[in-house]
Amino acid sequence: MPWIAFIVHFFAAAIMTNGIPPFVNGVCGRPFRTPFARGPGAGESSAELNVVWGWANFVIAFLLFANVGPLYIGTPIDTIFIAAGALVAGLILSRIFARGRL
Repeated sequence: MPWIAFIVHFFAAAIMTNGIPPFVNGVCGRPFRTPFARGPGAGESSAELNVVWGWANFVIAFLLFANVGPLYIGTPIDTIFIAAGALVAGLILSRIFARGRL
C-alpha cells in the first residue's frame, strides 16, 4: 500500500476522533463548542448542531478510510497510523477543551 494511504488514514482517525465530543454531547442534549458558534471556538452550539457536526466528521472520516487505499486494521503499520491519529487528535482536543473550562 502506498505511504499516502497511511497518512490519509492517520488524518481520517483524527477527524473521526474530532467528531466524538460534539456528537456525544449533542446526543445527550448538551450544548458544546463547534466552529459555527458565535466567536468560533468560544461559544457553544445547540445540541442539534453538535449532532450534525459530529456526524459530518464521521462521514468525512469514513470517506477517507473507504476511498484512499484499502484499510487493513490487522496489519501493524496501518493500525499504528490509525491509533496514532486518534491519540494525537485526542491529546490536542483535550488541551483545547480544557482551556475553555477554566
